Amino acid sequence: MYKYSFEKLEVWQNAIELSVIVYEITNKFPSEEKFGLTSQMRRASVSVASNIAEGTSRRTSKDKNYFIMVAYTSLMELLNQFIIANKLNYISKEILNESREKINLISNQLNKMSNYYKNK
Repeated sequence: MYKYSFEKLEVWQNAIELSVIVYEITNKFPSEEKFGLTSQMRRASVSVASNIAEGTSRRTSKDKNYFIMVAYTSLMELLNQFIIANKLNYISKEILNESREKINLISNQLNKMSNYYKNK
């Protein structure tokens, strides 16, 4: 089966893994959060991978970089939501730290991509 270029990117693969983690974690959130934090965290995590896919499929470096930056901002939104979830005792400090490590990795990868597209 043919793989599109974005599917071969480690950053996209990491973003997909993060989305799966978010879905697994939010499945354990209180039901009253279904349309609140659960929904927001899921949308933000999916947005990271989706914007990487869309951005790398654009023609110009300027367009590519724009979507990489949107992915980055969604990633920061997700980190904020993880912090809130921890403060509300929905997740442990350990889960927050593990998620933060994954977010840091993806953040560094996105910054490298952005610098590459800026200099192209």
